[in-house]
Amino acid sequence: MAHITSIGAGMFSDLSVTTAAYTATDFETATSSALMAFFDDAPSTGEFKRITNIREFPSMGVPPNIVNVPVYGSKTSQQVQGQADSPSVELTINYVPSDWASGTNLGDKVGDGKQYLFRFTLLNSEPTSYTSLANGLGTVANSQYFWKGKIEALLVNPQLTDATTATLTISVQSAFRGAFTI
Repeated sequence: MAHITSIGAGMFSDLSVTTAAYTATDFETATSSALMAFFDDAPSTGEFKRITNIREFPSMGVPPNIVNVPVYGSKTSQQVQGQADSPSVELTINYVPSDWASGTNLGDKVGDGKQYLFRFTLLNSEPTSYTSLANGLGTVANSQYFWKGKIEALLVNPQLTDATTATLTISVQSAFRGAFTI
């Protein structure tokens, strides 16, 4: 089933992270429903925390595996297939100190070296819930991507004339899985 059938803004898109470190070994072969279970907010299977106040999302998905190779005597380079590097995900967020303080779920993840499961959900309309369900987030059509990663850094950008922002850096530790469209 197609999720996006016309041009529109993904202004309700969401990024969430599991509250516990991700230790499962079958990430590459896990089904979409198994990955979604980590975001169903039930203590027996998975709990998650939404990363809110995101001001700007970067590009999401599989990076290209093309390398430009200069050719002696040619005006243009040739392109050959290479190995794609896992990108880091850098988000610009409106900084709310209480969300990232020491002792909070998100604040304690910054630089702790543990891998977590992340879910990026592309949403064109507001869901009634951000919990993963078999019929979508809050019964709203969506596309979900999953990956393993670490929250590496949080750099606060003080502003004198606008809202204080921060750059959140997440290193990608696996291939992206998805889009699982519901």
